[in-house]
Amino acid sequence: MDLRLPRLRRPRPRRALAAAAAVVVLAGAGTWTAVASDDAPEVRRADRVMATGDGVRIDTSFFTAGPEGRRPAVLLGHGFGGSKEDVRAQAEDLARDGYAVLTWSARGFGRSTGKIGLNDPEGEVADVSRLVDWLAARPEVRLDKDGDPRVGMAGNSYGGAIALLGAGYDDRIDAVAPAITYFDLAEALFPDGVFKKLWAGAFVTSGGGCARFEPELCAMYERVAESGVPDARARALLEARSPAAVADRIDVPTLLMQGQTDSLFPLGQADAAARAIRANGAPVGVDWLAGGHDGGDPETDRLHERVRAWFDRYLKGDESADTGPAFRVTRTGGVDSTDGRAQLRGASADAYPGLHSGTRTVELTGREQRFANPAGANPPAVSALPGIGGSGGLSQLSSLGIGVSLDFPGQHARFESAPVTRDLRVTGSPAVTVRVRSTSDDAVLFAKVYDVGPDGRQQVLPSQLVTPVRVEDARAGKDVELTLPAVDHEVREGHRLRLVLASTDLAYASPAAPATYTVSLKSGLTVPTAPGVTTAEAPLPAWVVWLPVAGAVTALALLLTGRRRTAAPAPDPDLADVPLQITGLSKRYARSADRYAVRDLSFRVDKGQVLGLLGPNGAGKTTTLRMLMGLIKPDDGEIRVFGHAVRPGAPVLSRVGAFVEGAGFLPHLSGRENLELYWAATGRPPEDAHLDEALEIAGLGDALARAVRTYSQGMRQRLAIAQAMLGLPDLLILDEPTNGLDPPQIREMREVMIRYAAAGRTVIVSSHLLAEVEQSCTHLVVMDRGRLVQAGPVHDIIGSGDTLLVGTVTPVEEPLAEKVAALPGVESAVRTDEGLLVRLGADGTAPRLIAELVRLEVPVTSVGPHRRLEDAFLTLIGGSA
Repeated sequence: MDLRLPRLRRPRPRRALAAAAAVVVLAGAGTWTAVASDDAPEVRRADRVMATGDGVRIDTSFFTAGPEGRRPAVLLGHGFGGSKEDVRAQAEDLARDGYAVLTWSARGFGRSTGKIGLNDPEGEVADVSRLVDWLAARPEVRLDKDGDPRVGMAGNSYGGAIALLGAGYDDRIDAVAPAITYFDLAEALFPDGVFKKLWAGAFVTSGGGCARFEPELCAMYERVAESGVPDARARALLEARSPAAVADRIDVPTLLMQGQTDSLFPLGQADAAARAIRANGAPVGVDWLAGGHDGGDPETDRLHERVRAWFDRYLKGDESADTGPAFRVTRTGGVDSTDGRAQLRGASADAYPGLHSGTRTVELTGREQRFANPAGANPPAVSALPGIGGSGGLSQLSSLGIGVSLDFPGQHARFESAPVTRDLRVTGSPAVTVRVRSTSDDAVLFAKVYDVGPDGRQQVLPSQLVTPVRVEDARAGKDVELTLPAVDHEVREGHRLRLVLASTDLAYASPAAPATYTVSLKSGLTVPTAPGVTTAEAPLPAWVVWLPVAGAVTALALLLTGRRRTAAPAPDPDLADVPLQITGLSKRYARSADRYAVRDLSFRVDKGQVLGLLGPNGAGKTTTLRMLMGLIKPDDGEIRVFGHAVRPGAPVLSRVGAFVEGAGFLPHLSGRENLELYWAATGRPPEDAHLDEALEIAGLGDALARAVRTYSQGMRQRLAIAQAMLGLPDLLILDEPTNGLDPPQIREMREVMIRYAAAGRTVIVSSHLLAEVEQSCTHLVVMDRGRLVQAGPVHDIIGSGDTLLVGTVTPVEEPLAEKVAALPGVESAVRTDEGLLVRLGADGTAPRLIAELVRLEVPVTSVGPHRRLEDAFLTLIGGSA
């Protein structure tokens, strides 16, 4: 049956006139406001209500900036449960960039009226065409022809889907940039015939309840929620509201941005859209971001910039606009080459690899296994939980190496690989064929692949994703090819891959009748590696090219200023044994008389300390370290190292070693040659270099003989740290030393810092890894907005008591808190405004706690590691991080 509706074209003159008349009638409700900005053009905003002709009113806002004249337009949609106000900031930015931007609240949201139709072609999609009609009549909007404005569409989630649908139904849409959205809503909520019950329930709840939806949608949801099985009518209803229904009509440049931590709309949704739109001959860009509906980093600024570039190219016609690679994926760790800070790093390819590129087979072992589907599908296994996002989400716990997924004994089968002999990057969807037999007619299985550590206990489910599959007519046995969730995940050398097939999952509806499943392997695990996707190396700093010239200029400057340096403040004998004393230190931003990067900063560091310098981005940490190194001069205050005032070229700096914002190496020389050359440039005797100790710290092995240009970012990082330790300086300064290092190397770095200080020397480390700071540092200095917030021993600042923070929808009553406190492995449970602080005993684990909370029907919205330092840090800075 063809579910696609006829494509909506420009309205006929009579309909267009009626729509225009409706807008004119309501124009009195519109208001113009100006949005001020320091240096950018003033943004003008007009609020109006549009009548659709069927009794519905749509609340809109129109943004422009700069001089009069025609410009391309952008329709900007919002996410489900939100309103036009959610996208106001992006609309204003696009207006300043030369676009006319129209935002609106979809039917049933914000101040718009009507029932929620989940992007009904006769409702929300028709509204888009009415909005395009309105833009075509505006004097600020560029026209391709009469009634046809130059217009693009963008939006996240619900707003992303309407962008795709708009392009499919209205041929006046010229480019789209949807993010974390669906291509087939039926497949998203009913994957392979399995009901995604928690996400579906979240949809209805965030929409305001079933009665807020179109009657046929409400009836469908209640029918499927009661039976637990999606029927053909339900699929047809959602398919008709999906971009997939008009896939052959979406033929405009499309930028697809999809989340890696997303159990609602996983990466496969964007893959299906990319293949369909590219088949129509349209340019397609695919971007896998670090966030998603399950939490993680939404990368808002980067994505907004990419959307702007996409529209610059395809709406403004700017051939020079950099729209980015055909495929990009965000990977954690590494260093941003522009500022040396810890950042998410991008990997890219010139062509989209799809989900099955560069496959290799990983053999699995395991006998035929039998396991139960329990009566009532209870207790259920745990993977992703809708609504548990952000810093407390399961995906965040997974990224921290904490395995919180839970599979009950007797309710799953497992098959395992041998340890991988080298690092394996999985980019795409693994696949495997199994044979399934059931004592019931149908079987429902949940397939997932774990990354299991060398000890066999620590296991991580990448992005907390599972693949549900319904196997029909399973009594006689059936071979089933399973396509596992698409991920981008690195399996470290020595780790194993574990395939688990579970009979239940908390997020999905399983058969209530008890049954026994029998599963055996029919193939190895096919793993996509996407060999064409490469992580960009951080480029060598530009100053490396000018190193010889800079050295000569520096030598000349030291010679000419030698007399003036003798006039520096005299050493303070009382501080001769104090590695660092900072007093009243201030540094203003360039060309600013009253804006400070660092202001009135004072603290002291003593021998044998490992001091952690903490603060959110913009706190002034790096500026402080650069002043300490004599790289920039303070405006006020002083820095004394072992009693000597720090000035550029001060002799006392020879007692300081530093790794700040990366190191520059000569690419054609080996790692060893770079270290030897650096030490020779200091003019100090070769025997003082302690080169062997530094090389042992680097841990580069045979790579020390290779040219540095062949090094990975992590190898460069380790070489730079070894360079900072040459000469075993009395004061060692490390700015984000663990960037680019894997977990074993991070642990080794921690031990090096502790040993280094134990020998009577001093270490100052600036790091964003609070857990590492807590384990390696003896003292802390916390900064925020350039000022000192607190300084002192770690234990004084963070207090004591490791807990898990359990967020809940509603406050937890005391009787329920007492039940949680009485659970095995729980020492205490204290009620808070957000939920519960649960302290685990020696035998307590996060997976067991989550399972028990589910059993007790605690209304959980988040579960996160309540690290003492992390909690203290966020409290001190007031959430500004």
